[in-house]
Amino acid sequence: MCWPRGERRDVIASRPSDGSSAPPANNRARRFPRSVRLLHRPEFEAVYRNGRRRTSSQFVIFFRPNGAAQSRFGASVKKALGGAVVRNRIRRRIREVLRIHMPEIPNGWDIVIHPRATVARSEFSPLAIELVGLLRSALK
Repeated sequence: MCWPRGERRDVIASRPSDGSSAPPANNRARRFPRSVRLLHRPEFEAVYRNGRRRTSSQFVIFFRPNGAAQSRFGASVKKALGGAVVRNRIRRRIREVLRIHMPEIPNGWDIVIHPRATVARSEFSPLAIELVGLLRSALK
């Protein structure tokens, strides 16, 4: 069906638009910003080369001081843990734990997190408790 010029068709099941394409301010506060992420391979390699390591039943973390006002995080998920869907789900869960518990994690560190295979099947709450506890104990 053709719509006459100048008329707009009502769209079914869409949210009303306020004209801005940016997410609401309350969503911006909930993000895991790029400034707290390790993004490039040399950053990860520096942590592996010059850092220390701690383990728990579900995680291995590598960490080193970065001399900055905030900690930065990276997650490295092996292909052996599953397909892309599983690996991305693990990454999202780790980022969510870090985002929620950011105030509890000491500042001034570069941290790389290696999850083990059990992370994909674990409940979120015990996973969060274990990761935050490991980070707190390692970064004292």
